[in-house]
Amino acid sequence: MTSPKPKTIQTMKPETAAKKLGVLLSATPAEFQAGVVSRDELNELQATPPAWLTDLRRNGPHPKQVVAAKLGISISGLARGGITGPLTTPEIDALKAENPAWLERERSIQAEARKEALRLKQR
Repeated sequence: MTSPKPKTIQTMKPETAAKKLGVLLSATPAEFQAGVVSRDELNELQATPPAWLTDLRRNGPHPKQVVAAKLGISISGLARGGITGPLTTPEIDALKAENPAWLERERSIQAEARKEALRLKQR
């Protein structure tokens, strides 16, 4: 008989953890950027986020996928609109208020893509 293997702890790079948390890695504290994050630590951060994580999620700077979601467009739509870097919440709000032509166009493209995906799903 063999003895059971000790359970290994799953870890991930800080880049992966930041992506799963929906924050920009460069905006996180140095100790978060320097170490590895275990699955348990990630779950704890998601369940009870510390002040720095709450602030980052509220005010940014936000990574592209979060910016795109807040604007209701795709990441490709961001690139077509000339947005290549992270934005803060006030910058996103200003873009929404300004509602430039490219943003309106990208929102309609995204709405059409969602309708088509739903239509295909219902087949």
